[in-house]
Amino acid sequence: MSDTWSTIAALAVATTVIKASGPVALGGRTLPPVVLRVIALVAPSLLAALVVVETFAGVDQTVELDARALGVAAAGLVLIRRREAMLTAVVVAAAAAALARAIF
Repeated sequence: MSDTWSTIAALAVATTVIKASGPVALGGRTLPPVVLRVIALVAPSLLAALVVVETFAGVDQTVELDARALGVAAAGLVLIRRREAMLTAVVVAAAAAALARAIF
């Protein structure tokens, strides 16, 4: 087996162990409401962090403002101002980024 497949197999086993550890540790008990509120906020905060890193990350860990930032800003404006569907925001973001790349 190659190193790649060994890594994939190890990550699959580790993921399964991590996912199974929660129900095994709780044993059918319910979590306190405070913990449930924190857990509900973890996924959106991780997604926001990923968007920020992918939008503003430059070469050698620098901050870079380019067409990606303009696309994210355009999508944000569409979602805030118009309450349109996510697909509309994605299309507007792609168009704004493409236009910015064509001009600059």
